[in-house]
Amino acid sequence: MTAAADDRPVLVVTNLVAPDRAGAFAALHEREDIMLALFGGRSHHATGAVADPGVPFTAVAQRDAYTLAASGRFRAVIAGTAGRAALPAALLGARRARVPFLLWTALWAHPRTPAFALAGTPLLRLIYRNADAVIAYGSHVSAFVAARGARNVHVAPQAVDVAFWSAPADAPRRPASATFAALNVGRAARYKGVPELLEAWRLSGLGPPGDALTLVGERSDDDATALPAGVARAGRADPEALRNFYAGSDVLVMSAIETRDFLEPWGLVANEAMHQRLPVIATTAVGAAAGGLVQHERNGLVVPAGDATALAGALRRLRDDAPLRARLGAAAAADAAAHTFAAWAAGVSAALVSVGAGREGDR
Repeated sequence: MTAAADDRPVLVVTNLVAPDRAGAFAALHEREDIMLALFGGRSHHATGAVADPGVPFTAVAQRDAYTLAASGRFRAVIAGTAGRAALPAALLGARRARVPFLLWTALWAHPRTPAFALAGTPLLRLIYRNADAVIAYGSHVSAFVAARGARNVHVAPQAVDVAFWSAPADAPRRPASATFAALNVGRAARYKGVPELLEAWRLSGLGPPGDALTLVGERSDDDATALPAGVARAGRADPEALRNFYAGSDVLVMSAIETRDFLEPWGLVANEAMHQRLPVIATTAVGAAAGGLVQHERNGLVVPAGDATALAGALRRLRDDAPLRARLGAAAAADAAAHTFAAWAAGVSAALVSVGAGREGDR
């Protein structure tokens, strides 16, 4: 489809725009001309949301997504899985306007709560089967939705600002006297697996004076327990400070577990750290590992989720093998380099082209 045939923009219905998502939407807007419909709410991004995403947008209530999608002003409608009413409202509005509907999803497991089993799972299965295309975070999501009836599935790889995260750190931050520095970055949430990480640290036998583990990010009151020797909390860090932590560390540890309510869709801290040549220890509950970015023995180590003994072994192995850390870190930087905002936008564009609503022909 060319601009001459249909010069209407694409409507993207989502809740919030995290800082790392703003660049992705800008790249997509340049390719396809989009407008965001933002309905607010809760975000799983530790960095919160930006006030101005840098592309055309409007604030809506969730149910208002129907009126906007049905208005005839857009050549296609894309909606994510956030919110309760926004997704079905966007789908019904697209059907009313007789334009393609595309589902953008991060889910590779459905929540196991009674309420979701009663309403959410049947609704999503219906949408998987009826969406004109599905845009997935990675291969783990595409396999999940395909097994549940989705057709025409496209992967838009998760990305961060490559130029920023790969740039040299201003002041690499490393614990004093540490010869091995491990790092964990995350928000206060049970699925991040911090208790399992602390147990693994205890089991590993690592500790002062040479070994250190730093926990970066906001923590809940439940985390106000005594920490094992060698573990310190650093609180929340802005992007520049976080880049300094990556640059001063030897490994990023992502200890996520699957909970009844949630499974880590991706974990963009993996991309960030890998741009700083940091190998990643990730569990099988981390989307970036299930989706193929973090690869066992290539750019990191992958261990079973919830297995503190296996996590302890991975920590000891990387502590004791500096050449292995260097090899994995070099591969990490090379592999993360392909996950760009442009690559994400290209994945979404391919999905739009597949339903006759893309502008690929204009290029």
